[in-house]
Amino acid sequence: MYISKFVAPEIIFGKGSINQVGECCTRLGASRVFLVADQGVMQCGWIEKALFFLEHVGLDYQLWSDFSANPRDYEVEKGAMLYTETGCDAVLAIGGGSAIDAAKAVATLSTNHGKIQDYEGIDLINKPLPPLIVVPSTAGSGSEVSQFSIIADSSRKIKMTIISKSLVPDIAISDPLILSTVNSKLTTNTGMEALSHAIEAFLSLASTDLTDVHALHAIKLISANLRASVASQVNEEAKVAMAKASLQAGLAFSNAVLGLVHAMSHQVGGLLDFPIGEISAILLPYVMRFNLVSSMDKYIEIAKAMGAKVDRMTPREAAEKAISMVEELAMDVKIPSGLAELGLPEEVIPELSKNAVKDACFITNPRDADVEDIVEIFYSALQKK
Repeated sequence: MYISKFVAPEIIFGKGSINQVGECCTRLGASRVFLVADQGVMQCGWIEKALFFLEHVGLDYQLWSDFSANPRDYEVEKGAMLYTETGCDAVLAIGGGSAIDAAKAVATLSTNHGKIQDYEGIDLINKPLPPLIVVPSTAGSGSEVSQFSIIADSSRKIKMTIISKSLVPDIAISDPLILSTVNSKLTTNTGMEALSHAIEAFLSLASTDLTDVHALHAIKLISANLRASVASQVNEEAKVAMAKASLQAGLAFSNAVLGLVHAMSHQVGGLLDFPIGEISAILLPYVMRFNLVSSMDKYIEIAKAMGAKVDRMTPREAAEKAISMVEELAMDVKIPSGLAELGLPEEVIPELSKNAVKDACFITNPRDADVEDIVEIFYSALQKK
């Protein structure tokens, strides 16, 4: 018997939809909201707008932004203490993937207690979380619809992957207008992150018909719109398309999980404190080349979704076209060609590779790999001149 599950929050999508935050919070029974916001959205005035809508419906709030671009264990533990001390009863996150991941971790600790390390892995959250509403400010993380939270372990210097259906927000509000205040570098990194989410979800051992339709459409939208979105902050058509792509890629990977790109990226991000989107964008074509033999038919579908005309190609040529088109897109939006440009020391690769095989994302990679395979991919991706 074939059974598949698909989890998703209530989704509100559209230009100006941030005006729904107050009503959404009250509908979930909130009286005092723990508002998690990153510095970027605060500087651009989006928190001021959100506070107007919270105050309009009579909601109290506690603002918290004391976390890093890659949220750390001790930061979210302090956030959870503040949540409890200030009597909050719901969590609202407005920001990029970092803000949403931090909000999920705070929500987890507010009812489950302990340390965030206690929940690293799959389905280790036992008690229900408080109401969780999220408003993404970037088109890339997909965290607004996913059952993932990525938190840095400050002592081990790795990124922990926490996966639980409890982490799926109650309501996701996706307002493409917020993307108009995101600079080109962040647009590039988050857009390529969404592409890596979509491709890994499509290739995942846990993919289904329900996830594939979202993954392929996300790949199509990103291929057609990321360049334009990077080129212009005021291209509303491209921003709307990228917001949709991020959301659909998030729905796909939340339910199908990911693969070796993210298992490896989490280790590099934990060590170097670089944006996960940039790291995964660098690694994506190298891991795709390694995985090619496992999923050639699916690679052909990826190439078609990216706009390739494959009718006169051999199956091998069409599959490899998917990789070259990813490389071409990455080059056009100025993703570094190798990890050496990020300053990755060669000597840490064996340890990163050992940690990668323990990452929860590795389980659904379409091709088996051992530590030596991952070491080889890392060395290839260094691209030292």
